[in-house]
Amino acid sequence: MANSASGMAVQDECKLKFLELKTKRNYRFIVFKIEGQEVEVEKLGSPEESYEDFTASLPADECRYAVFDFDFITDENCQKSKIFFIAWSPDTSKVRMKMVYASSKDRFKRELDGIQVELQATDPSEMSLDIVKAARILNIVSSSLIISHSFFNIL
Repeated sequence: MANSASGMAVQDECKLKFLELKTKRNYRFIVFKIEGQEVEVEKLGSPEESYEDFTASLPADECRYAVFDFDFITDENCQKSKIFFIAWSPDTSKVRMKMVYASSKDRFKRELDGIQVELQATDPSEMSLDIVKAARILNIVSSSLIISHSFFNIL
């Protein structure tokens, strides 16, 4: 079990399941929850599940971390995928919960080697499928990208 700088431990299962998502593609998504003083796996999405299934699995009033393996076809007709890290922090969640998730996020994300795009969302519109598709396109230009809804207001 790894410890983050915030004192939050990360269960080994988190890294193991992420590795299975990344290398074996056993899962479409993973939802992580902070329980007590550690990050644990809350839900595993099967490869057949959709992005809509994923977003429906996030609680409306509690923070979560999640990863989603997004498949797409390039303009050159090549099948590709990008692994998204999503920091879900709904406006309706408790302030303390938001602080705990925010202070642990970067260290937890470093435990998951292979994240290609990060999204930060406070309501479902900030992580709509259109946002994910736009982030995937923008990520082709930038190798390290953190996207928040305010970024798209500029465009």
